[in-house]
Amino acid sequence: MSQKIDISIISSGANLADARLHRLTNALLGAGLSVEIFAPGNLNDAPRAIANESSTSTTPELIVHATRGKFLSSKNLLARYHRSRIYSLRARGRIFYAISPEAVAPAFFQAKLLRRKFAVDFYEDYVHVLKDRGWAKKYFGILGFIALMDAKAARALSKIADLTTVADVQVPPFVAGNRLVVRNLPDESLLTQSGNRSAKPRAIYIGDIRTSRGLRTMLKAAELAPDWEFDFVGPVAEADRDFVENWIVKNVSHNSANSSSPRIRFHGKLAPRDAWKFAEGAWVGLSLLENTPAFVEAIPSKLYEYMAVGVAIISSPLPRCVELINKSGAGTIAASAEDVAAQLNAWSMQVSDLQGLKNEASDLHNLVPNRDDEASEIDRIRSTAKRWAEQNLDSDAEYGNFAANMRKILN
Repeated sequence: MSQKIDISIISSGANLADARLHRLTNALLGAGLSVEIFAPGNLNDAPRAIANESSTSTTPELIVHATRGKFLSSKNLLARYHRSRIYSLRARGRIFYAISPEAVAPAFFQAKLLRRKFAVDFYEDYVHVLKDRGWAKKYFGILGFIALMDAKAARALSKIADLTTVADVQVPPFVAGNRLVVRNLPDESLLTQSGNRSAKPRAIYIGDIRTSRGLRTMLKAAELAPDWEFDFVGPVAEADRDFVENWIVKNVSHNSANSSSPRIRFHGKLAPRDAWKFAEGAWVGLSLLENTPAFVEAIPSKLYEYMAVGVAIISSPLPRCVELINKSGAGTIAASAEDVAAQLNAWSMQVSDLQGLKNEASDLHNLVPNRDDEASEIDRIRSTAKRWAEQNLDSDAEYGNFAANMRKILN
């Protein structure tokens, strides 16, 4: 490869549709840095180059190396190890930026061999996340032990990295070379605004779909809120696929009035721009993480994104989520499926009642007072959420600081 590349992003785990991969790449491109990405997945799901009409340089801003093939693109640990080694050998950037734990060691040694800079990203607490993964317990826990050693090795190598980025303040390592918090704040270029509410009440969930992220709670709530439609956008965890398939078969009556019009829809994993198109017209965004070691101190990025697109939030009662919801006024807290459904039903009933009053006022030629001054609670929350995001979430500063730190280590 003859082109000069500033940053080689090595993502042997997360694929090209990964939202954090898109955010980080967009930040680097926006700062005028050239980027190459190594990741499995479909090229159509990859981040997109930023047009720069004023540039006369022939250096491409973005090159994407997508891995295809059933084995090479699979999620199993052996395939991830293979990708991490191949990607590191092929990388040509001035900075090797590993954003998957198993890629950290090979990227580090290859960077040192070629006298390049080395950076690493921790987008979650890998050690705690392993406790939430069924595959880590397979084969007498051997796979989990190997992954744990990778996570610990990645933490150790981060101490001598040129830059270590983490997705939030509570994400380790806490002692690292040049540690920088880069939160998953909304990237407006990836989002679709909710705008006006759809005629029929509709809730969305965007993210990984698994039990620990509230899958069973959300489906139970969907059963108890029959007037609502639900769009689930994201990959269903392998351990939960049978449950979802069986649920769909058993709950045809809950899912649709007729087989051609399901009200509870699973769309699979999509690139961020495509995933967030389902926010248009949505009333509510769901975030129902369970109280696991990996999540207890987390703020899901979707909370920020729900606020940014202007939907009301229903969140599980994790401490930092409760703090954010109370501070922003962007939604409500629900501890169970029954609580979620009760809130959804209350919101849709209030909207229906207010609309009935308005229709009655119109029929009686305004003899009944117009209630426009009494907007529904959900509309007030949606407006409050968007306004709070605009006033408090400075994505440009967050990502600008990240790109500036990357540029600094290039010099």
